[in-house]
Amino acid sequence: MATINFHPANTRGFADHGWLKANHSFSFAGYHDPSRIHFGALRVLNDDIIAGGMGFGKHPHDNMEIITVVLDGALEHKDSMGHTQALYPNEVQVMSAGTGVQHSEYNHSRDQNVNVLQLWIFPDKKNVKPRYGQTVFDPAERVNKLQTLVSPIDKADDGLKIHQDAWIYRTTLKAGQSLEHALHSNRHGVYVFMIDGEATANEQLLGKRDAAGISNTDKLSLLANTDSDILVVEVPMQF
Repeated sequence: MATINFHPANTRGFADHGWLKANHSFSFAGYHDPSRIHFGALRVLNDDIIAGGMGFGKHPHDNMEIITVVLDGALEHKDSMGHTQALYPNEVQVMSAGTGVQHSEYNHSRDQNVNVLQLWIFPDKKNVKPRYGQTVFDPAERVNKLQTLVSPIDKADDGLKIHQDAWIYRTTLKAGQSLEHALHSNRHGVYVFMIDGEATANEQLLGKRDAAGISNTDKLSLLANTDSDILVVEVPMQF
């Protein structure tokens, strides 16, 4: 029988820095919950709202796969690999930090907020050469089906590539519609994050910004009660 860890939206860690309103699904910065350190290889899922003209100055990362999904507004990225780019809704960015990289992230607008999801996934290889990828994903291609945003670097699957046996999907599931996803391995689990709407994941009811970590199962079943925007992260539970 599947194991389901339900994470209601209002139980996430929260920090209000004025310019930044940050929600943490897992222990991060000043938020620490020993029961929420990570879900398998998924270490971080932050839901950040950054005020106009503000952001994170240059800071380092290493040996982490960092995935950024812009939900609203635009994010300006600059890194030590020479990339200076803005990300908009329906764009996804992947940065394999590897041996080390520095980057900054700022709201591209002076007067509008930007809402960003950032995920960190532990890599399966350390000290790789840092790499960067960014792609626009057509929202029409995820209506009532899973759209692959991220997949392993050694697989021929669609999506941006990371150094881990992990996949990230997004779906816009219309009210009354359902879908099933067969996990790639019985050693994997799925973390389902409701961007918006209301749906059940393996019969666990989820509302806006709720999440559920589901393990000890070979499939994920989603059923939308309302039009729903859902992020699905499949990761190894042991790594």
